[in-house]
Amino acid sequence: MLHIKGLIKSFGHITALSNIDLHLRSGEVHALLGENGAGKSTLINLIVGTFEPSAGELTVNGKTYNKMNPALARQLGIASVFQEFSLVPDLTVLENLFLAREKSGRIFLKKALMRAEAQRLLDELEFHVSLDAMVGQLSRAQKQMIEIAKALRLEPKILILDEPTASLTDGEAEKLFRTIRRLKEKGVGIIYVSHRMAELRDLSDRVTVLRGGKYIGTVNTHEVSDEGLIEMMIGRPVSELFPTITMRPAEIALKVDRLSVENGAVIDASIYARSGEVVGLAGLVGCGRSELCRAIFGLEPISEGRIELRGKPVNRPTPSVMLDNDLCYFPADRGEEGLALIRPARENVTMAGLNLPSVSVGPFFKYTKEASLVAGPLNELALSPYDPERRARAFSGGNQQKIMLARGLMKDFDVYIFDEPTVGIDVGAKADVYRYIKRLVEGGACVIVSTSELPELINLSKRIYVMHEGRIMAEIQENEKSEANILSHYFGESAEKELIQ
Repeated sequence: MLHIKGLIKSFGHITALSNIDLHLRSGEVHALLGENGAGKSTLINLIVGTFEPSAGELTVNGKTYNKMNPALARQLGIASVFQEFSLVPDLTVLENLFLAREKSGRIFLKKALMRAEAQRLLDELEFHVSLDAMVGQLSRAQKQMIEIAKALRLEPKILILDEPTASLTDGEAEKLFRTIRRLKEKGVGIIYVSHRMAELRDLSDRVTVLRGGKYIGTVNTHEVSDEGLIEMMIGRPVSELFPTITMRPAEIALKVDRLSVENGAVIDASIYARSGEVVGLAGLVGCGRSELCRAIFGLEPISEGRIELRGKPVNRPTPSVMLDNDLCYFPADRGEEGLALIRPARENVTMAGLNLPSVSVGPFFKYTKEASLVAGPLNELALSPYDPERRARAFSGGNQQKIMLARGLMKDFDVYIFDEPTVGIDVGAKADVYRYIKRLVEGGACVIVSTSELPELINLSKRIYVMHEGRIMAEIQENEKSEANILSHYFGESAEKELIQ
């Protein structure tokens, strides 16, 4: 269906893609794998016509094109779902689904026909949301499903999905997988971008790997191990992914006692974490991990309980109070809550430390020194490309994460809370994040990592708290860490008893 041959794309003196070859078959899920910055997004933009190639050609259904444009791509049946949403928040779900492709008569829109078609599409996706709901009021997961529905409404012959499950729960992702399998049966060719190995193994037929803008190879999915794919991606053995962290637990830096939040997402939770150790928070999506982190930082209203930092109570936690008390929090959704995407990387790094003596004197900001202040943190985290003046949204997902994490290096915080620190980023960027955590802990900081990735919990944490329906179900010590032991507490006490029996 699609044959890419010798594709090259340069931006000025920077070559983003070099001599890329790829072919997509009818009824195939072809995974595209690579680190953030490997060139995956650039390749997708060349296929859909957002960018023009510097050299090379694309052949679609037997006809060759030296360049593509969005209108021609749509005409040829190519549709894409990007990581960054293209929805209009002030329009309804129905209006977004038909935006610029409305069904109209001589004078009026055929709203009843549009409504019926949209409802059929959402029913096929097993996605339940009101067509009259304003998109701006939907959750990120709901917006993701609307984006997917928009693409499928065009009945594409070639569908490109870029990290489609990054915002979805396991149940929502499974509905999407059923849709993908139905499309395969109809002969649709699908290019699927994801960093989740389990998804790629379950869905894809072949995998093409890019590294540093270069074509590394294409392999049949069932003929290569996860370790083999990771080594193709990063150019080094997977054993080097998790660093050895030397932990020296000292005094209790953070103590949470019988904490509950007003919306009921956290109930009677008690945890503690020491300086010089990593404490993990485990549990299924929606178990209360994220809400507990947000409550500690002052983003969720607390109904009961107590928070102590270095033995002193914090009566009314707010983000500014917690930052002043040397607690740094990194949210799970960097796009919505972690970054000002339209602002330069430089401003995103310094925005949480505007009152630091290195950044300002009284009401006066040290503009001339800002660039040099962010250079150290961004270089330490290996921002690529290193361009502090570039808007945050122009960086890959992994590099956006690094920009957000660089804030934590603007000063020495006592406590760092990471909520899903590696969501939607590649293996190479994950390794950089893990080294960052190692650096903090070995420097004496207290680190809490809330993650749905079991390997992260086991390889990074000294102790692990498991949550279920807002409650702490278990505290797992270092000598008890195993996937089976952690998972045995995921579904509450009744499930635990059944497993024991």
